[in-house]
This record gives sequence, C-alpha cells and structure tokens, in this order.
Amino acid sequence: MSQTHFKPYIAPEQSIKELTLKGLVLGSLLGIGFAASSVYLALKVGLTVSASIPIAVLSITIFRALGRATILENNMVQTVGSAGESIAAGIAFTLPSLLLMGQDLEFTRILLVGLLGGVLGVLMMIPLRQGLIVQEHGKLTYPEGTACADVLIVGEKGGTTAKTVFLGAGVGFIYAFLNLVTRFWKDTSDWTMSFFKGASISAEVSPPLLGVGYIIGPKTAANMMAGGALAFIVLIPVIKAFGDVATTIIFPASKLIRDMSPGEIRNAYILYIGAGAVATGGIISLVRSIPSIVGAFKRGMKSLKASRSGAAVQDIPRTERDIRITWVLGGIGALILGIWAAPILNINLLSAVLIVLFGFFFVTVSSRITGEIGSSSNPISGMTVATLLITCLLFLAVGWTGISFRAMALTTAAIVCVAASNGGTISQDLKTGFLVGATPSRQQWGILVGVLTSAVVIGWTLLFLNESKTTFSPRQYPQFTATLAPDAPVVDHAGKSYHKISVPELTNGVPTGRYLVDNSGKIVYLIDPGVCGTDVERAEAVSGGEYAAYTGGPLPATAPDYLTVDGPAKVLVLETAMGGIQPGRYVVSLSGQITHRLIPVTKFDAPKARLFSLIIDGILTRKLPWALVLVGIALALMMELVGVSALPFAVGCYLPISTSTPIFVGGIIRYYIDRKNKTKAEEAEFSPGVLLSSGLIAGGAIAGLGQALIQGFSWDEAWDKSAWLGGLAGSELWALIPFAALALVLLYIAGKPQNNKSA
Repeated sequence: MSQTHFKPYIAPEQSIKELTLKGLVLGSLLGIGFAASSVYLALKVGLTVSASIPIAVLSITIFRALGRATILENNMVQTVGSAGESIAAGIAFTLPSLLLMGQDLEFTRILLVGLLGGVLGVLMMIPLRQGLIVQEHGKLTYPEGTACADVLIVGEKGGTTAKTVFLGAGVGFIYAFLNLVTRFWKDTSDWTMSFFKGASISAEVSPPLLGVGYIIGPKTAANMMAGGALAFIVLIPVIKAFGDVATTIIFPASKLIRDMSPGEIRNAYILYIGAGAVATGGIISLVRSIPSIVGAFKRGMKSLKASRSGAAVQDIPRTERDIRITWVLGGIGALILGIWAAPILNINLLSAVLIVLFGFFFVTVSSRITGEIGSSSNPISGMTVATLLITCLLFLAVGWTGISFRAMALTTAAIVCVAASNGGTISQDLKTGFLVGATPSRQQWGILVGVLTSAVVIGWTLLFLNESKTTFSPRQYPQFTATLAPDAPVVDHAGKSYHKISVPELTNGVPTGRYLVDNSGKIVYLIDPGVCGTDVERAEAVSGGEYAAYTGGPLPATAPDYLTVDGPAKVLVLETAMGGIQPGRYVVSLSGQITHRLIPVTKFDAPKARLFSLIIDGILTRKLPWALVLVGIALALMMELVGVSALPFAVGCYLPISTSTPIFVGGIIRYYIDRKNKTKAEEAEFSPGVLLSSGLIAGGAIAGLGQALIQGFSWDEAWDKSAWLGGLAGSELWALIPFAALALVLLYIAGKPQNNKSA
C-alpha cells in the first residue's frame, strides 16, 4: 500500500511543531535514563525491553504539565529516547567479553562502538524506509510502533496518563532499595532439595525481573523457566550423581565434582551446554527468517535505486522526505574510514568493510523481523553469533589467531550488533511516524542526536557497574614471574601500589585474567571483574574497639581456610552478635585476631558476553569442550522438533534458575490478566500492566545503580541495616513475602480496566 492510499493522523500538507529543542532535550534525558537501566538489565539477564511506549507516555504527561506539545513533538521525544535502549543492548551484550578474555574495557572503545554502530544502523535504515514502512504497510505490522502511535493519538485527545509508569518506578525503587541497599531481605531465596542430591531451585526477588516476565508474556517466560529447570533439576543432579565417584578432575572444571556446589557445576559444565543451545537457537531464528531476509534485501536495493531518482525535495510530500541519499553514501564511506582509523579499535580495512556489509544485511533483517513479530522477539543475538562465527572462521583461515585479533573479532561483531539493534528500533519509530504523520528526515536526524547522547552515558554506566563490583582476591602463583613493561599501569590498592598485567591465556599455570603484581613481578591479587565475574566476598579491613577486644581465641582447624596477602587465615562465622560485633563472616588470623569483614558481592552474569567470549576463544584458540557444546546444540534441535522455541528455552538453561523464576511469575500474572480482561493484541502494549512493569524495571534498575554506587565507595556496612531484623533478614522464606506483595500489586494494577481510551 503506498503513501497516497494511507492518510496519517497529521496530513502531509499540515505543518506543525516537530523537531524542537525542548523535544530533543527531553528525548535525550529520557533516553539516557532508559539507557542506563537497559545496561543494568542486559548485564543481569541478557535482554532488554522496548522503551518507546513508556517514553511516549512520559513525554505526553511532562509536556502537558509544562504547557502541552504537539503530537509530532511527543513522537520526536520517543524517537530520540528510543536510541538509548537499543544501543545499550548492543554494547552490554558484547563488549564485556573483553574482560573475560583478560583485557581491559576502555571508555573510548565503548563510546566509539556505540556511536559507529548506532549511526550505521540509522544510515542503513534510511534507504529501506520506503520499501519496508510505506510499501509494506498493511503487511508488516511493527507491533510496538503501531502501539506507540495509538498511545500518541490517544494522548493527543487527552486520554493517556503516566501515573502508572511513575507508580511502578516508585514502587520498584523503594522495594529494590530496601532489598539491595538496606538488606532487609535477601536478594535471592535458595532452596536445596535434600531428597534429590544436587537439585536446587531459587528465586531472585527482583522488581525488574518480575516486570520483564510480564512484558515478554507467559509463553516466553515458561520456556525460560523450563530451560532453568532442566539445568538445575535435571542436568546438575545427573552430573553430581555420576561425578561424585570420580577421583580425578574432569575438564573444564578445576576441582573434583564431589567438592563442587550446584553453582560451581553450573559454571564449569552447564554454561557450555547453554552456550551451544543459545547459539543454535539464535541461528535457527535467523534461518527461519531467510525468506524475509532475501525479500527485504531485494526491496532495500530497489528503494536505494528509487531514492536516487533526483526528485526535488519541494516536490516530495513532507511525510515522504528522507535524509538525502548522497548524505547516506557519504556517511557510510566516512564510517568505513572512521572504523579503520580509530587506533583503540585496532580494526583493519577488511574488517571495516565486513562491518558495513554485515551491517546493511542485518539491519535489513532486523527491520523486517521487527515488522513481523516485534522487537522483543528480534534475534539480535543470533545475528551477532552469525557475524562472530563468520568473522572468526575467516580470521582462522588466514591465520589471524593472536590476542589482538580476538578483540578485533569481538569489536566487529559489537558494531554490527549495535547497528542491527538500532536498525530494528528506528524502523519501529519510523512506523510510528508514518502512522501519525511525522517527517521521516526529522526523525532520522532526531535519532542521530539520541545515539550521540546515549552512547556517552552507556559507556559511563557500563564501566561504573563493572568497577563498583570489581573485587581483588589474593592469589599465589610462585612459579610465575611477570616481565614488567616500563609503561605497565600502576594501581593503588589496600594502601600499596601494584602493577597491573593481563594474562590473555593460560600461562605457566596462571589462568586467563587481569592481575596485580608487586615490583618483583609476583602475582598478589586477581582482579575479578564485576561484569562476568564470579560471586565472591569482598574483604574490608575492620577498625574499632569491639574488634580489638575480640577474645574468641584461635579458631579450630575445621574453620574454613582463607588466603590473605599476609598468608593463611580462617573464616569466623557469627550467627548472633558477640561482644559488640554484628553477625556476619570475618577473616581471623591464625593467632585469633579479626582483620577483615567479608561482604558478599553478587557479580553480573552477562550471559551474552560469556557466550561471545566462548565462541571467540573456542574458534581462535581451538580450545573448547565441544562435547558439552554439542549437547547444547542437540537440546536446542530437540526443542524445535517438539514445537518449543529453542532460543528462550536455551537462555533459561544458560542463566541461573534464580533469574528465570521471577520472570516466570511475571509471565503467569500476564497470562491470568490477558484471559481475565480479554486484552486485544493492539491494546496490550500500553495496558496498565505493561506500563507498571516498565516502571518496575526502571525503578529497580535505578536502585541497582544506587547499590553499585554505595559498593563503589565501600559504604555497604553503613547502609546495611539487616541487623535491625536480626536473623529474619537472612531467612529464605522471609525474602519471598515482600516479593509476593509486589506480585499482588502488579496483579491488582494490571487487572484494572484500561483507561487509555479516546476522550
């Protein structure tokens, strides 16, 4: 259907305010907020949710409070703001892999990947707009884009309110603050099945995860839960049952299976099974889209030729004006040179050209799939896996297997991932604009502004979250001595100066990672990153009369061992207060003196980043437990054969079950509400439940950022008020009570009749 057969809400001959300074500023600010929360969510569970509709609702309300705005100004706000979520997803899914490969993650690299990938996604989508948005109108629905247009039109008539979003944000923030910062209840409730050795189930009592479950719906949430149950209730007990009798360490673990907890078995074995399943699920999603890919690619090329017809801008209706194709081609050429010339990216000309080719191909794919099934089901990770596999195999074929080429392969995939993610997002925005009567070129300039403002904050947020949760664990490798370069970075820690080194692969018994070494080159600390790191306890030196007055004496030999820089020590566990010392875990010297308090630090799982690092290392180093990966591949294929979508199932198998459980609860609530209210598909995207869930995600993520800030400044103990509740704060059952109350709030608000009707 062509533009001439469709009448948008604002007619082409009308000219009203659209690209204004206040719209750009508000869109940038809202985009920054949702970008930060999206980074948090992407690191935590490996997915994000569309921000366009919540931003549109907030824009209408804020502008109404400030004196009202036109529908096209509100559309511009959501267009500019939507860039934050899409770029955050592309960056947080990929770049943390560098930390797992024993390398540093620099702000400049993050900024350039966000800018270059984001701009590439916008430029590639410009020639595709006519074919995918206009000519395919009526065939490609773009569900989020259509729902966002409905929100804007209803808001123009006076029927939309942002109270539900603000309520969700407030509830999510307060709940998460009491949970994460004051520690009135545990983050995660764990239950071990004593009658079933090795089996366990747990739930992270998190507002963002509950909101995510409601938004993605019951089917996807149930598939994720099934994957988690397979891992923690089937596979881990099987490994435990057969491995308990093993007297040797089984690769890739570093200890005997009988000495491993369910979490350690998951990290050593299940991650590889999950990685194989996730990669296969992503590729299956991609293969299914081949007809759409071919068709969209052909139409894209036709649109590219048609856009060079030379028609004068003044002869083109306002609602059909795109940024000139000469600007697009010039911009693409500049991007190739920029990618190649940026020293920190260290990308050669071949990889730069590959990025642009992959970018155009996958932006086309991303837009088409988004038009058919929406952003939430868009297999961006599958496209990134395909890019990474092809790039790594090409590198392997020409002998590029060194450390620098691993970073080059990852950066190539990262820029393509950002481009594909942003391409799908801007296609939703352009669909919204098509329906409400926006000017495409102004939307395209607007989202470029959003790319610029969001990329800066995303880099800061990612590094901040990583640094705030990074821990330094004492290590001793007497057989290893580092050769210190004259320009080796110097890091101050615990009142002393050390040199920072990177060990990119297993060397003389030292695992891959970053370390602090003394002046003689001996390793003193492992730098365990907050993103992709392991869950550990941070040791903080204690001070105060109550610690000096401790008279517990030397601990028995059965007390857990603890390694310190000064040598061996023991761990003291206090269940109740003793002599003014609060309950907790403490490091005690062999002479009986308390030296440190152990504070638990839960790292981010960053599932997509772990997957990409496994692919890179597995191909370029030829070291991968392929038997486990093949089990994952077989699982994904079996799921498809029985009619279950492999990708969400695989993600559930890959993530801790504690992540899938609250998502499943949110999905169950969505199932009940949709059946009760008989919600139509076109109304579901801006129903009270979805708006409240968006607020829960934003509010909970902001509280998570606050927790990271407090941990970064080592203020944990000052804010920790768990002692007020005594032993109740550590109870597994107690943690479920406030989460159940939160679920009831969501159930109540979501069950209300929709009031977003035309006035």
